[in-house]
Amino acid sequence: QVQLVETGGGSVRTGGSLRLSCTASGDNLEYYAVGWFRQAPGKGREGLACLNNLGATAFLAASVEGRFTVSRDNSKNSVYLQMDNLNTDDSAVYYCATCWAGIKEYEYDDWGQGTQVTVSP
Repeated sequence: QVQLVETGGGSVRTGGSLRLSCTASGDNLEYYAVGWFRQAPGKGREGLACLNNLGATAFLAASVEGRFTVSRDNSKNSVYLQMDNLNTDDSAVYYCATCWAGIKEYEYDDWGQGTQVTVSP
């Protein structure tokens, strides 16, 4: 079983940027497709991205396309989420997780503790 830890969250003003990191332990990350989802208070889970084990983008949500970029470095057992041009709708807890294509949407498992992102006006 792989364990994931997210870091890099914080507070930023509208238009600012943050870079989130996710580091794996317990297993080699190169065996997994890995991505990100987020959840805001009172809202459901929103899948953001999924990368295959070689780093190719399998899924990127339209709501963040052009603003967020995802990448991975298997040699460091890490994945990243670069977030630019943030707005208040991006405020949420962000999680990295293993991912795969489900019946109607991408599914996520083995997520970490999450990291809080707060965007102020």
